[in-house]
Amino acid sequence: MNYLEALAWRYSVKKFSGEKIDSKSLQNILEAGRLSVSSLGLQPYKLIVIESDAQKEKIMPAFYNKSQVSTCSHVVAIVSKTKIDSEYVDGYFSHISKERNIDLEILAAFRKNIEQYTSSHTEIDLRHWSEKQAYILLGTMIVAAAEEGVDTCPMEGFRHDVLSELLELNMEEERVAVVLTLGKRADDDGFQHLKKVRKPVEKFIKFI
Repeated sequence: MNYLEALAWRYSVKKFSGEKIDSKSLQNILEAGRLSVSSLGLQPYKLIVIESDAQKEKIMPAFYNKSQVSTCSHVVAIVSKTKIDSEYVDGYFSHISKERNIDLEILAAFRKNIEQYTSSHTEIDLRHWSEKQAYILLGTMIVAAAEEGVDTCPMEGFRHDVLSELLELNMEEERVAVVLTLGKRADDDGFQHLKKVRKPVEKFIKFI
């Protein structure tokens, strides 16, 4: 499939078959997420991949609709930062310095821009900004999964604080923004046979 065929093929699966996806496809999807677009390059998020039945059972109470979590191959929790502190920024620039083999002094102007951005926004603004970045990552992974022939369902129907607590996160610093379930669609999931409905082009795109 090319990417348009893959996107036409995909839908938000309501029931998975329980079949495990192969490790290569999983790694490709996760790597696509790692390479995703991120404002300022800060990547204010991380992934927690839940693959064991025991761990899926542990997080089940946080979800309103449990069918996807109980039947999928993997649950990917996208965890966004609730604050961007100096320690995180220090680590970011140390990593750039090491990867590009350049002195931190050369990055001073870039660092100043980031510090001006973070200091000019409230903690709530930065939390929402981090969550927006998480959704960009989500979209990238959904497209990558479709190209791999792996089914997905993005999920917001869970109690965020409960899931964050079950995953033993420090909620003063981070929380689960959104969840992506991965797997293979069940034969009896009737939604796969429905025609995909989207806005017509003339109502979706305007050239000016």
